[in-house]
Parts: sequence; structure tokens; C-alpha cells
Amino acid sequence: MLLVPCPNCGPRNASDMSYGGEPHSRPDPNTASPEQWRTYLYLRDNESGWITEKWYCSSGCRKHFKLERHTLTGELRNPPLPGNKTGGHK
Repeated sequence: MLLVPCPNCGPRNASDMSYGGEPHSRPDPNTASPEQWRTYLYLRDNESGWITEKWYCSSGCRKHFKLERHTLTGELRNPPLPGNKTGGHK
């Protein structure tokens, strides 16, 4: 079981969250090529080690936030603490 530290609700079971994956920028719909869209939609770095991930607290505060997690060990680095809004994003 992975306890995910929501900056608003505190630690919650990962099953109470929605995993958003690695954050990446959306291409401009007016100028993006099919290859750029394909890369945006389907390709991820999938690196071993520390990555920043997007999470959504689906059964609590219903807010998005970012979290650093080690992909091999599941260890969390600098988890956001309840009341600390620096981990969140819109």
C-alpha cells in the first residue's frame, strides 16, 4: 500500500487518489504536427529514479498536486504537508 501525502487532506491510501503521471506541456493545437500530438499523447520518459508526478485527491479535497516519487523504491521526497499549498497546481 502506498500512502500519498495530500497537501490538503494529509496521508491517504493511493486507492483514494487518481494518478496523473508525468507532467508535460500540451502542444499548441493550431501549430502542432501529428508527430507532436503522438508524442504528447503516447510517449513518456518512464525513467528509473526520481520523477515528479501529478496526483488528484479524488475522494478527499478533489484537488490536484505534484509529488516526487522514486520509481524503483516508491519512496517519496519532500512530500507536501497538510496546509502547505506549495505542492499544488491548477
